[in-house]
Amino acid sequence: MEDKIIRNKIESLLFLWGEPLDISSISEAINLGKKETRNMLDDLIKEYEYRNTSLEIRCINDSYQIQTKKEYYEFLKEIFVKNKNTRLTNTTMEVLSIIAYRQPITRIEIDEIRGVKSSSSIDTLTKKNLIKEVGRLDKIGKPILYGTTDEFLYYFNINSLEDLPKLNEIEKLIKEKENENK
Repeated sequence: MEDKIIRNKIESLLFLWGEPLDISSISEAINLGKKETRNMLDDLIKEYEYRNTSLEIRCINDSYQIQTKKEYYEFLKEIFVKNKNTRLTNTTMEVLSIIAYRQPITRIEIDEIRGVKSSSSIDTLTKKNLIKEVGRLDKIGKPILYGTTDEFLYYFNINSLEDLPKLNEIEKLIKEKENENK
């Protein structure tokens, strides 16, 4: 396999994963030995340094992650603090609904249901303490499993997850509303 293609696969894997991914998982995913994978990662790290963007690939305890460079932390922190107390967007509500009804669930499973990335919404919901890590899936990379918190119950004024409307009730209401609009 051509080196550029391998590096692109590694880069896309790290980008999609969003969390540190250990060398064994990366090697297994791209079907390459650990030494060759490390060499490819070293090349990719140098490429990021050369391009001098706001992103970098960081190695922590033999795990790799694409992240924003330190020098942009204060800028991003300021933006996120400003937006911390904002209401939940439709997108964030959609992600929260998926988590509430399908928990425990991974970010990748949420992305598959929605067809788009959900990292930003998950970060928002975590910061607002509406969701939390409830475990790890026993698969490559040990992805985080998300579930709702007691704060979620408080926010929506319900006592337990059993108080959530049943999915078939929601579907029935949607169909009734659609029929009214015809």
